[in-house]
Amino acid sequence: MGAETPKAVVLVSGGLDSATALAIARADGYACYCLTFDYGQRHRIELEAARRVAASLGAADHRVVRLDLSWMGGSALTDPSIPVPQQPTAGIPITYVPARNTVFLSIALGWAEVRGAQEIFIGVNAVDYSGYPDCRPEYMEAFERLANLATRAAVEGRRLRVRAPLMSLRKADIIRAGSRLGVDYALTVSCYAPGPADEACGACDACRFRAAGFAEAGVPDPTVYRGRAAR
Repeated sequence: MGAETPKAVVLVSGGLDSATALAIARADGYACYCLTFDYGQRHRIELEAARRVAASLGAADHRVVRLDLSWMGGSALTDPSIPVPQQPTAGIPITYVPARNTVFLSIALGWAEVRGAQEIFIGVNAVDYSGYPDCRPEYMEAFERLANLATRAAVEGRRLRVRAPLMSLRKADIIRAGSRLGVDYALTVSCYAPGPADEACGACDACRFRAAGFAEAGVPDPTVYRGRAAR
């Protein structure tokens, strides 16, 4: 009888980075158990995008977890009274959601224990990104240490690893890698402030990084922008 296929929990937001991380996990031979969070975000169109991405890339399972962070406020992504910035800003932008990756990874860690997965994949990036503190390599290393202190699996010898395969890649390199692995980026969304017809605003950080990445990669951008090309 052959060896069991290794399992990985993969965080899938519906954006191009997480879609690429899922494609990499699949290419590495993992059965992928995908997690998406419905956390009260204003850009809820990403939830349907995550479903499309997980299905297209052959997820072994996909769960959408309801976890309302909107009561907390403090972010333009969860508080509709705070506008999404339409220009680059200095410092950590108001689109940062307090402790979001810590919450998400903690839930992923629990599911990894239950499923017998020793890998958690997350599509964070520390090159073409908005400067969020929970997207840095030192944060991922610290969470992995925590995971291996806090879980029964690790104490009993089944150590867990947090994989961030896009950490040091430029957006263009991420798009090239995903294209080679068959990611259909038309299924993904990145915009923080989509319009009434779900068109991308073309001005938020996520739109700017996305459009610039496609242009640099020399790959056609399938995104529908609101009345103009992304800047």
